[in-house]
Amino acid sequence: MGVSYVAIGWNRQKKIYDWIILSFCVLYLTIFAGLTSIFNPDYTFETALIRSTSTLALFLLHIILSIGPLARINKKFLPLLYNRRHLGVTMFMIALVHSAFGILQFHSLGNVNPFVSLFTSNTHYGSLADFPFQALGFFAIIILLLMAITSHDFWLHNLSPKVWKTLHMFVYVAYFLIIMHVMLGVIQYETNPAFVIILIVGSLTLISLHVYAGMKEVKADKNIFDLRKNGFAMVCSVNDIEEDRAKMFCIDKERIAIFKTNGKLFAVSNVCKHQNGPLGEGKVIDGCITCPWHGYQYLPNNGQSPPPFKEKVSTYDVKIEMGNVWLNPMPYEEGTERPGAVIEIRNYE
Repeated sequence: MGVSYVAIGWNRQKKIYDWIILSFCVLYLTIFAGLTSIFNPDYTFETALIRSTSTLALFLLHIILSIGPLARINKKFLPLLYNRRHLGVTMFMIALVHSAFGILQFHSLGNVNPFVSLFTSNTHYGSLADFPFQALGFFAIIILLLMAITSHDFWLHNLSPKVWKTLHMFVYVAYFLIIMHVMLGVIQYETNPAFVIILIVGSLTLISLHVYAGMKEVKADKNIFDLRKNGFAMVCSVNDIEEDRAKMFCIDKERIAIFKTNGKLFAVSNVCKHQNGPLGEGKVIDGCITCPWHGYQYLPNNGQSPPPFKEKVSTYDVKIEMGNVWLNPMPYEEGTERPGAVIEIRNYE
């Protein structure tokens, strides 16, 4: 392994985040158990636990998958994104409890191995109404397991960001399997349509958020820069960029962020090496471009992470003419020093 394992350090923000998650989960399960004892007193503890953990895990999964598009739509949701992996691991643990008690209650009392029984107790694989939905949940929990055990940055660095990102995109496969698992289970065992309605509303909301965020990003990528000369394109005015902030541009399929700091403009790749986060939505903190997703930092003049970190991003040439910002989309090798464009002490308006 090229990267050593470093235990997670809980700072104040992470502790608050995790305490909120834990408190919510405990409160949800307590309320669910209380309502079950009132309206369904005949339910066993195991059945109540299976139902409560299933609904809680599904609810958390919808929140997890909504955070990404919400953060792209509105920066106010970025704090939720910063520690999203904590929420993901919590969701997996709750789903694991649901799966374990489900197997114990429905497949452990016979002479057949519970995992064999899971796939053989119902063999109506050709029927939609009677499909063995529990098998779908089994494959979903396997995907969630792989994501949970590789959530630490140790695995991201050793698997490479591209492989790690591809693995974690399988969360959408797991989501589909879970939706089918729940839908088929509801169809086979429930008569109340409320479960189906809630599930459909949740899925449509999630799809709408992803579509809207995607359309917004595509629209920004399709901006046409009419003024070009000598490889440079005019992208904005100096005053359009806030101090210690950036504006993002997509030119010739290159996503670039131009930062204004200490009287200069610097252009770097908009894609963070950690999880492809949008650097341009971050800000300059302590002299470093800081990714809004997980706090990874890069020096604006060369795109290098400060020691001992070794991440690097591409840099670009940027210049200023009569208050207008010109950008060359031809990238330099990652970590290449570029002087930046000096901002004259005058107001361009």
